[in-house]
Amino acid sequence: MVVSLTRREMLAAFLGTPFAALACRERVQPLPPGELVGASHEVGHRLRQDLSPSGATGSQPVDWESHDVVIVGAGIAGLAAAWRLKREGITDVVLLELEPAIGGTSRATASYPWGAHYIVAPSEADRVTAQLLDEMGVLENGAPAEQFLVRDPEERIFYRGRWYEGLYLHAGASHEDLRQLRAFEAEIARWSAWRDAKGRRAFEIPMALSSDDAEVMALDGMSMAQWMDARGFTSPRLRWFVEYATRDDYGLLLGDTSAWAAIFYFASRDARAVITWPDGNGRIVAHLARSAPSRTGWLAAHITPEGKITALRGNEVRGFRARRVIFAGPQFVARRVIPSRTTSSEFTYGSWLVANITLRDRPHSQGFPPAWDNVLYDSPALGYVTSTHQQGIAHGPTVLTYYYALCGSDARRERERLLSGGRDAWTDVALTDLSRAHPEIRALASRVDVMRWGHAMVRPTPGFIGSDARRRAAGPHGAIHFANTDLSGIALCEEALHHGVRAAEEVLGAL
Repeated sequence: MVVSLTRREMLAAFLGTPFAALACRERVQPLPPGELVGASHEVGHRLRQDLSPSGATGSQPVDWESHDVVIVGAGIAGLAAAWRLKREGITDVVLLELEPAIGGTSRATASYPWGAHYIVAPSEADRVTAQLLDEMGVLENGAPAEQFLVRDPEERIFYRGRWYEGLYLHAGASHEDLRQLRAFEAEIARWSAWRDAKGRRAFEIPMALSSDDAEVMALDGMSMAQWMDARGFTSPRLRWFVEYATRDDYGLLLGDTSAWAAIFYFASRDARAVITWPDGNGRIVAHLARSAPSRTGWLAAHITPEGKITALRGNEVRGFRARRVIFAGPQFVARRVIPSRTTSSEFTYGSWLVANITLRDRPHSQGFPPAWDNVLYDSPALGYVTSTHQQGIAHGPTVLTYYYALCGSDARRERERLLSGGRDAWTDVALTDLSRAHPEIRALASRVDVMRWGHAMVRPTPGFIGSDARRRAAGPHGAIHFANTDLSGIALCEEALHHGVRAAEEVLGAL
């Protein structure tokens, strides 16, 4: 049950009691207008009802359509599957999407993201991402064109009244802090250079290209906190730096993150360039969306191994017969809509809050100049990215995309905490938090829109990456094939592309 909180309780719960007490002493300006964006969580919760054709609702399709392929879920994985099929001439494809807009956690407006906002330049091994980016005109002679690389300065961190360059807080670092940082970087460099007997890297994007050597997979048997403890990495600054990474990509704290996943974050990127757009990975969504029509607002309520789908939109019920189905949704949804298949409960998902804050002008910054990625050291949130940074305009209106990952161990409890605040409460949290660095932000904000992601990304807890449950989940079930980042345990755009293409190639083989 979701319980509404007072302003003080909300600020204390998400920003800490001391900061909440201080903020509540100040006179608060009226909140700017805005709305809660995206489908209400109640729509997805219809899956908790028995919506199967034989269920209590008695929802029987009257109208039926037949297609070569029906894809359920129009996030990056589902869109990538349609893209791959179209390249092979399979065009009788329909995508069904529950949300009112396609893109999943990569959805965006024309000028700012609602979720994922970058990818790294692909390695030679990642042919799928390279092929897509080349088709989009991002690559020149195999390398990202300059206009798509994140502009300098890329990152900065706020601490005690000033901004500093980078995400590791060098200001005030002790000799021991810096020694441990160098030792950590040496460990990451060792894993980046590591190769198994087949020449595979320990950590590669997508992760299917990584080594499954026992030495590498042993990392999944412990948490990142345990791995760091064993190596004497006790520096608070280093642990904050590493935990920022696990919070940012996985919605997890060090003690709940697989050491394999945490090291993957650092070692797989291998200092590659970052590619981004003002609308984040929504640019990729828009390109892939040309491959097949998407029907939004449709809830796939029941799927059989023979390829029959019962779908609902409002009070409308429709049936789809498909030679092959690609289920591109997460496993917790598969558990509801494919009752003939045993689905593991080991898949858990993190909750995120995203607020897009429209400003009349840029806020003042003390210290290092404004960057693309801006992080507050003393904040439990993830900071913000600046949508206009790529345009090279350092003044005038902009949009700050603020991210807050709810990282507690109990995923269900974190979803309840997320839903305990509506648009106004979360707007207040975001503006109050950012006032640490930008005291004038409330006066500058002309609009704040909020998105609550109750199941934002799969969480790679210790043991999950190497689990049989994760591997089994990717296997076909009758005429149904599966594609989603949770099949990797790592919620990256490149993983979604990989699984979408993999599932499409399974379908091509079957057809």
